[in-house]
Amino acid sequence: MTAKIPIAFEPEGVTLPLNRILPLKSMSKSIRSSQRYLRIKASMQEFGIIEPPIVFPQKGGKGIYMMLDGHVRLDIAKSLNLETLFCLIATDDEAFTYNHKVNQLQPIQEHFMILRAVKNGVSEERIAKTLNMNVDTIKQKRDLLTHICPEAVELLQKRRASAGAIREMKRVKPMRQIEMAELMVASNNYTAAYAKCLIMTSSPNLLLKPSQQTAPRGMEDHDVARLQSEMMSVEREFKLAQEEYGQNMLNLVVVVGYLRSLLDNAAVVRFLSQAEPAMLGEFQKIMDLADMKATG
Repeated sequence: MTAKIPIAFEPEGVTLPLNRILPLKSMSKSIRSSQRYLRIKASMQEFGIIEPPIVFPQKGGKGIYMMLDGHVRLDIAKSLNLETLFCLIATDDEAFTYNHKVNQLQPIQEHFMILRAVKNGVSEERIAKTLNMNVDTIKQKRDLLTHICPEAVELLQKRRASAGAIREMKRVKPMRQIEMAELMVASNNYTAAYAKCLIMTSSPNLLLKPSQQTAPRGMEDHDVARLQSEMMSVEREFKLAQEEYGQNMLNLVVVVGYLRSLLDNAAVVRFLSQAEPAMLGEFQKIMDLADMKATG
């Protein structure tokens, strides 16, 4: 039976005076002027504390708590002349997890969150004020997936696709958008530069405005045509290799299972060690690689 994972903090939070919270690091001028700092400050001014800081009671400290996570929020609270801060009390004094296990929002996730907020009646102006952003930036994020086909969105919504790459995809027709999304996922490359390369090598009939497909500086039209031909060939070979990969992996699983049954038989191992020691060595290498892949 699987053991229960212990909770990392007390179920009930506590409101603490700022003078009873002991920070473990100081804020530099560069941090205080960073976009992240200013964005959190704007959010706290608009809504108050959203993510409570994590503190741990100091032994023998007579009500003093060490700050484990939330130094920026504590510094902002002091700058806003707040007297108290709502915190969660950790059950352990380690701070590694809070700073290491962080999931950054991706552009597509930001898009859906802004859409939901707008649908619930929050104006772009208030969102911009809360996030310390320009209203035009919020509108760009809101319209990020406009003219992107649902199939391409489905492929990219859980990936680290950059906003620049998604904007480039709007220059091609839906079929090419799907192809670009598949290539990005397969190559694990979601940059705007890679998207521009895919646009440049797209057939004119797949572009929304073929007249806007211009050759990069230093390249002639015949160079672009040759690059298009080579990229299309690479794409075909890539897709073929991707299709074969699945079948090859299935074959490998079957082979490994069969080899495992052979090497578990002492009589077979003894025979191979005497008659075909080189073959036995290769079999063992295959098993070692399979075990390494399974564990690592």
